[in-house]
Amino acid sequence: MTQRAVSQGWILDIALSQGGFDALHPEAKATLEECGHNHRDFDRVFELVKSGVMIPKAWSTVAAQAEARAKHYESEGFPATAKDLYQRAAVMWGRAQYSFFNDDPRKTVFRQRCNESVAAISRLSNQTIQRVELDFEGKKIFGLLFLPEGNVSNAPAVILGPGMDMIKEDYIQIAQRYYTSRGMIALSIEGPGQGESGSSGLKVTLTNYQRAISRYIDFLEELPQVDKNRIGLFGVSMGAIWGLRGAAHDNRLKSLATFMTGPGELEKSFSKAQPSFKANMMYMSGYTDEEKFDKEMAANYSIWHLVSNITCPVLIGNGEFDELIPVEDAISLYELIKAPKELRIYENEFHPLGGVAAEIFRYGSEWSLRALNGDFAQRPDKRYYVHTDGRVVEGSANPAWWLGAQPPEILARKQSSES
Repeated sequence: MTQRAVSQGWILDIALSQGGFDALHPEAKATLEECGHNHRDFDRVFELVKSGVMIPKAWSTVAAQAEARAKHYESEGFPATAKDLYQRAAVMWGRAQYSFFNDDPRKTVFRQRCNESVAAISRLSNQTIQRVELDFEGKKIFGLLFLPEGNVSNAPAVILGPGMDMIKEDYIQIAQRYYTSRGMIALSIEGPGQGESGSSGLKVTLTNYQRAISRYIDFLEELPQVDKNRIGLFGVSMGAIWGLRGAAHDNRLKSLATFMTGPGELEKSFSKAQPSFKANMMYMSGYTDEEKFDKEMAANYSIWHLVSNITCPVLIGNGEFDELIPVEDAISLYELIKAPKELRIYENEFHPLGGVAAEIFRYGSEWSLRALNGDFAQRPDKRYYVHTDGRVVEGSANPAWWLGAQPPEILARKQSSES
């Protein structure tokens, strides 16, 4: 646990008590709904929360209720209803286990309940959802494979990269709604340090996440249903940063759609973020000494020097007021990409992009399919500023209120890259 997490815990408690989850992540409820959380489940969870220590109990309580109803409907012969409830239970069990930033036995039990719900979903989906377990550098990495119904061959495939505080189960609904429904194959992953991969002993290092992405690509290339020349990646938050690392490392990725994308300057992000973010990353990387983590991990994780190696089309979408990734950093990072690229800045949006959640998940999948089909090979640079009133300005992603001026952060980074 970090010093800030310990000393500022009372602030988290007040924020949760007075403002609920929105006080921590503005409009994140909409994003979590895209990830399969029923809005009423979500409300019931946070009706039970008055301080941070109550979060795992609240998630597990409502998860168990959804699971119990799922078993009832399955026993009565209503598989579709049961499947929906198992999905709701799975994402809530996932939230419950995430609340422990150590190898707590309760984390293991909640993870097992999540796995049981996923197994039920797979059983009720004619095995179009399959658990994936791969050997990787002496450990295991885990994923969920989503296949379209029927006979599938020569299909494009997209790796779904979760953020730092996400798990592979967070993509169950997204994979089915936006990918397999369009004939695409999706693979939701947990890289080093994440979810089941992390709790099984594989910690994230400065370089191993991109190698894990390559291992997932190996797996997809071996599937008879997949066109190995059309494999892409969709990532959000740290999943976007890891996706950029993966694309710079492995040119077998033919498209990269990212949202909440930054340069990976962990020191800057953690100084602004809730203390739990840093505590989780320390757990994911196996550090207990905060000073050592700052010096060895946080200070060396940026990707400024890597993105010029990317060869596939890249989409970056960010909120104008992302509290973890300044818009100036997102634009500066974009400038360094030499591959065909697209940038969208969403007016007045914060890190969860909750106000445009359904839009970005749909757009990310559609953009990925077009990129994998080669549509953007001759489109070197497209920029958009997306207003909250529906207008979309093409040609520049700079916020309109800048009135054409360039902030010093962008100018300094541009001059540095040119020197």
